[in-house]
Amino acid sequence: MATSAVSMSSLRAVSAVRGDGRRVGGIVGGRYSTASRALARRRASPVVRVAADMGPEMKASMDKFLGENKVVCFIKGTKDAPKCGFSNTVVQIFNSVGVPYETVNILEDEGLRAGMKVYSAWPTFPQVYVDGEFYGGGGICIDG
Repeated sequence: MATSAVSMSSLRAVSAVRGDGRRVGGIVGGRYSTASRALARRRASPVVRVAADMGPEMKASMDKFLGENKVVCFIKGTKDAPKCGFSNTVVQIFNSVGVPYETVNILEDEGLRAGMKVYSAWPTFPQVYVDGEFYGGGGICIDG
């Protein structure tokens, strides 16, 4: 399965940011999910989002994986069992045109999910890559 080739849960840094954009804490290294829970416990003020900084190892792994596969879809779920409507739409599009493609279930690894948002500079899923380049999300696939 393609997921094991890119499953990773370490990010270089995690920062907690309030709604007004002010940084309220951070942890360098470690697991994303552990760090975000620790930050939430540490601060009385509400944490609106957690921003992740992708480490060089994760970036190199993603570059290699995307370079080895012509079409890769980072989706919620699998191609056999998509877990959201947008992911299902992307799977149905690729199935209907008969293009071979790999899927990666971003729900299996929170670090991967956060890292892919940094890698692509795209905040939502699905994310589709063609020839190692970010093509777009579900809407782009529908329009394309």
